[in-house]
Amino acid sequence: MTERSQLLGAAGERIASRYLEQHGYEVVDKNIRRSEGEIDLVALKGDTLVFVEVKLRTSRKMGAAVQQISPIKGAKLRTLAEAYAADHPEYPANCRIDLVAIELTVGGDVGQLNHIENAIEG
Repeated sequence: MTERSQLLGAAGERIASRYLEQHGYEVVDKNIRRSEGEIDLVALKGDTLVFVEVKLRTSRKMGAAVQQISPIKGAKLRTLAEAYAADHPEYPANCRIDLVAIELTVGGDVGQLNHIENAIEG
C-alpha cells in the first residue's frame, strides 16, 4: 500500500468515525488487523456491535466506492467479525457489517457519503 493510499484510508476512517458518532454510534475500536485482513472500525449502536468497512474514492476510475466490496472481501469481513466478537464477549452478541462509502470531490471535500447497514449479510 502506498503512502498516499494509507493517508486516504486514514482520512476516510476519520470521516466515517465522525459521521457515525454524529448518528448515535460509539466507535470502540479501529484498524483491527488479523491474518485474514483488517476491520476498519468497530462501533456500538444500542444493543448491536457494528463492524464498518470504509471505502473512500477520489475518482470513479475503479467504480463507485459503494461498489467496492467483492464476495471474497465480504467473506473475509464475516470471518474477521466473528473472530472479533468471539474475542470480545463484553460486547453484544447481535452483530452486523456496514459499509460507509465516501466519494471526495476534486477539491478534496466529501461529495457523497453513503452508509449502508447490513452491507454484508451472512
